This record gives sequence, structure tokens and C-alpha cells, in this order.
Amino acid sequence: MSNQHQLRANVLASYGATARETEELLAYNQNIFDRSFSRLPAKFPLPPEPHVAAWEEYATLAQEVGVFQALSTKLVQLKFPILEGISQTETYRFATRKGIPVDGMIEATGLILQQPEQLQLMLHQSLAGVIPVLLTRNREDFVSLVQALTMRNEPKPVPASMGACIVTGFNNWDRVRQYRQQWSVKNFGNCSESSWLEEFGRLIPQKQLYQDRLIILSDGFYSNVSASDIGLSEVEWRRISLNIRLEHECTHYFTHRLFGSMRNNLLDELIADYRGIVAAIGHYRADWFLRFLGLESFPDYREGGRLQNYRGQPPLSKGAFKILQALVKSAAENLERFDAEHGGGLRTLNSQPIMLIALTYLTLEELADSQAHSYIQKILDQ
Repeated sequence: MSNQHQLRANVLASYGATARETEELLAYNQNIFDRSFSRLPAKFPLPPEPHVAAWEEYATLAQEVGVFQALSTKLVQLKFPILEGISQTETYRFATRKGIPVDGMIEATGLILQQPEQLQLMLHQSLAGVIPVLLTRNREDFVSLVQALTMRNEPKPVPASMGACIVTGFNNWDRVRQYRQQWSVKNFGNCSESSWLEEFGRLIPQKQLYQDRLIILSDGFYSNVSASDIGLSEVEWRRISLNIRLEHECTHYFTHRLFGSMRNNLLDELIADYRGIVAAIGHYRADWFLRFLGLESFPDYREGGRLQNYRGQPPLSKGAFKILQALVKSAAENLERFDAEHGGGLRTLNSQPIMLIALTYLTLEELADSQAHSYIQKILDQ
């Protein structure tokens, strides 16, 4: 058993975990961030990924015809409505899996938005590089966009506490079409359908040439927490909520790009909300984070808080889930103390990512331990 594994088991025992609960939580809280890279980038923000160029074109087109109209001509999912069972139809599968044009397809009646003219497209400069952001100020439209772009146009539920979504591995058939056009020009006279199918086979492993990452954002109150609960005016809380939400999602992008992972897991959420809160108000507040999760009255949990979204698959047992709540409370409070003492030196553009990177080296048990301060500092000193 490694030293870290034993330390984590000891922390769990100190929180009253049984042997079975310890086993559950050691698995749930396992750190899976990939360390196979030779060295970290020397400079931030990172350069943009290849898909950003296509979205710059979309943004230019959007200035002429509007964002929703522009994207509806580029993203095939926006050509279909939200309808139960639509993803199983032959038409939908051909359009989204094979890039078959939807012209004349009776099912392709288009995505319906309540306020399509309000949809905004931003190219946001994050620590991990520029990323496209779709912002809607209409809750129903946010749900529709999430369902279209991440749920294959199926009307699956979107939790009320969810106000943003990062889309990864999105197959953009418009980029495939652009690639084919460029290939045809280079191979004039030898661009038959069979030749293209051979080239397409070579394209498939090069996912960066056709898969996109983007963020879908709403402007509701963060984690569905009211302004009165936070003690701010609605205008101010809505502004802060948008900043937290955007930087939260950009932090998932950051860990995915650097370490190949972003999960529905409390460590990921702790790191992402840390960054979001600090970016929005200049310092970390554990009480805000705990309220976002539904733990403002710990040990009581408020049903509908975000915590229940991160119970894991298979879900943690009732006992293990209670201990997870105690762990996250201690971890947040330890992080607040560290940020209050050292955060001032971690606010420059190149030092902001260093704190996020340091947190990815730890586990929830280590952050909940009484020695969390020294664990964080030791990594920062390396």
C-alpha cells in the first residue's frame, strides 16, 4: 500500500468510515489526472486548439445573420427538434453519424428556441486557450441546446442546479466538409467517392481535425442559489454567477487539456468552483461553495443542491455519501484558509494555473486532512 493510499485510509477512518465505506471512498476519490507528460507548459494561456478557427468563421457569419441562424447552417443537431426517440431514427443517425445532408428530410424541422435572437457566441480566452461559448439568457433555450448538443436531441432531464455544460468530443460535420473541400482541391483529378472514403478513413483517428469543444452557458443564479441567500442584489449576483459559471467550465477544460480528465466528481468540482469564485470576487469563500452543494446547514443536506449530481456510478452508499459530505466541508474550509494566507501571490496570469495544477495532485482526503496546508505548499514549492 502506497504512503498516499495509507494516508487517505487513515483520514477516512478518522471520519468514522467503516471498512466498506473506506473501500467505496478510496475508489470514488481516486485521483485519475494523467501525469504522463514530460513537463508542464511554460506559458499560459495555452494556444488555441484547431477547432477554434472554424468557430471564428461562425462568429464572423453570426455578425451578419445572427448566432442561431449562423450555427443552424453549420451544426447538424440544430436542424432537428427535441423529440423523444429521434436519435433512433435512420434520418438522424445518417445526419449525425455519417454527415448526410438533411435537405429534404422530413424530420429535420429545426431546433425551436424561445428567444433565438438572444443567443450569443463568444470566443473566450481561458487559461487553457480560447474556447467557444454559447450564452443564452433563456432557461428553456439553455435546456434545448444542452439536449441538442449533448443528448442527441432527446428530451432527457437537465437538473435545475445545472447552469452550464462543457461539450467535448463533438463531431462537427461542417469541419469534415471543409476538410473534404481542401482535400479535393489538393487532389484534383483523383477525388472520386472511393478515394474520399480512403482519405476519410485516415481522417478518423485525427480527432482534433473534426471534434470540437465548447461551453453552453446560461445566466441564471449559480447553482440555483438565490441572491437573498448570498446577501447580494439580484443584478450583482447574476453578474457574479455568470463569471463563476464561465470560469468553472473553463477549469474543466483546463484539466481536460492538461491532464486528460474532467469528471462528475467532487474533486473536479472543488477545483472548478475554487477557480470560479476566485476569478469572480478575488478570493475563495468556502461558505459559498458549501451552499452551492446544498451543505450550508451541515450536517443537514438541502435536497436539490448540486452534491447529489456527483454521487458517482454506481452511487455511493448512504453512509459513504455522508462521510463524503464531511470531507468536502473540511476540504473547502482548509482551502479557504490557504487562499486567505497565500492567495495574494497566486493571482498573476502565470501563477493562477499553478494553484489549479497543485490541487490536481491531491485527493479529497488530503485536502480534508488537518495537514492540507502543508500538502498544498509542498507541491507549490516543487
